[in-house]
Amino acid sequence: MKLHSVFLRKDCVLPNPLDVLRTPFGEQWTHVEAIPASVFDTMIRQAGCHFIWMSGSISRRGYGRTLAKAVERALGRVLKATPRQTNAAEFDSVRVVKYLGFHVANVTVHRRRIQQHSQLEAGEKAHSEALHAT
Repeated sequence: MKLHSVFLRKDCVLPNPLDVLRTPFGEQWTHVEAIPASVFDTMIRQAGCHFIWMSGSISRRGYGRTLAKAVERALGRVLKATPRQTNAAEFDSVRVVKYLGFHVANVTVHRRRIQQHSQLEAGEKAHSEALHAT
């Protein structure tokens, strides 16, 4: 997983005509393939929506025999901890230490939201309706 990768909730509706390759990640999330957050932000804005930063990043730890497994577990835990009103997340940083043959990864994501309006007052229903109308 590369830094600044974008993750979207499975029920996140992207504005038309935006269609990106997404692979499942865990139960509720998908990973946007090969598009870093800065490029994804430009794509969302060109489609007439906003890729909003929400306050507060979230961090969680994961462990594994391999570096990749530790990062995957930490990323899964941090996405599970992400509040429901957040429909996107940006993989911001990872720190890994090796301890007694295990890798321990600490992953941080920034909460993001894709929506039609530039302010957070727009409700879920308005968000969904606006994206389907474009």
